[in-house]
Amino acid sequence: MNVRPIFTFLLAGWATAALPQGYAGLGTEAEGFAVPELGRQLSFPQDHGAHPDFRIEWWYLTANLTDAGGKDYGIQWTLFRSALAPGEAEGWQSPQVWMAHAAVTTPDQHLFAERLARGGVGQAGVLADPFDAWIGNWQMRSTGEAIEKMEITASGQEFSYDLRLSAEGPLVLHGEDGYSVKSASGQASYYYSQPHYQVSGTLDLPGGPVDVAGHGWLDREWSSQPLAEDQSGWDWFSLSFDSGDKLMAFVLRGGSGDFTSGTWISADGSVETLSPGAFHAEALAASDVHGRQIPTRWRANLPEKGVSVEIQALNPQSWMGTSFSYWEGPVSVSGSHSGKGYLEMTGYE
Repeated sequence: MNVRPIFTFLLAGWATAALPQGYAGLGTEAEGFAVPELGRQLSFPQDHGAHPDFRIEWWYLTANLTDAGGKDYGIQWTLFRSALAPGEAEGWQSPQVWMAHAAVTTPDQHLFAERLARGGVGQAGVLADPFDAWIGNWQMRSTGEAIEKMEITASGQEFSYDLRLSAEGPLVLHGEDGYSVKSASGQASYYYSQPHYQVSGTLDLPGGPVDVAGHGWLDREWSSQPLAEDQSGWDWFSLSFDSGDKLMAFVLRGGSGDFTSGTWISADGSVETLSPGAFHAEALAASDVHGRQIPTRWRANLPEKGVSVEIQALNPQSWMGTSFSYWEGPVSVSGSHSGKGYLEMTGYE
């Protein structure tokens, strides 16, 4: 089979999606697609699977890991589904396209890979029960009930990993029971996380295999227009504090002003949705990253929880030079709270 026409079609589809409205076209009108509705109750395990009536969704795992000597690593495993048009069809007529990113980050290396695939023909997909997400030979699959225990694999030219995940806490629904507002004009997504994974396994790197262990965080989100037209990108933080508390917060940058929100996850498992504006993030220093000035040291404040922390990138050069480029990497946290986490920044072109 000649794969060149397939990938030409895929790239053309993603380029069509990347219209000027919002980062990667995520602010374009959602005509013909389903849109999130306030009051809809998320249902599991069904909502672990795909939602083809919506234009875009992702399964997004990050993990902060260490080896026996205390060296820090970060890994990313992400599967994106995008519909090029409303409706569904079988086989090669399916409008679904899939893209996946995998990365391993160390203090001095950032290794990443990308996969593209067509929907409808078995190249990629997600099943809810038992849970199985794959693209080619990259896989995230359940080894127990729902997504409580999983294993993930991925590989690039210079790396691979094989990791096991075990959740030690409940799912977290963001916003109002999973309905997460993203702009003052009301754009929204369905959004939940499993931020309580214990992770262990092996990274295969240019220097050889490394056994690692640490903590993982899975984000699940789907929508058809998650951004307003003038929102050019976001800064997204997932922070796990040594106290056992966790914080997910984001800043969506727009011409009419920034929109911020997030979720506080207490060590006892209770969850509080942050009101817009409660979280503040200020860039303290930038790094030259592939010809761009990217903020890689931040001050973040959440006064209502006594949080005033400095966030520092493990490796400032954690640039994902993929079809839609962005910065993604592990961070350390110090100040009123200490810990580790992940930072994603988009729209710095």
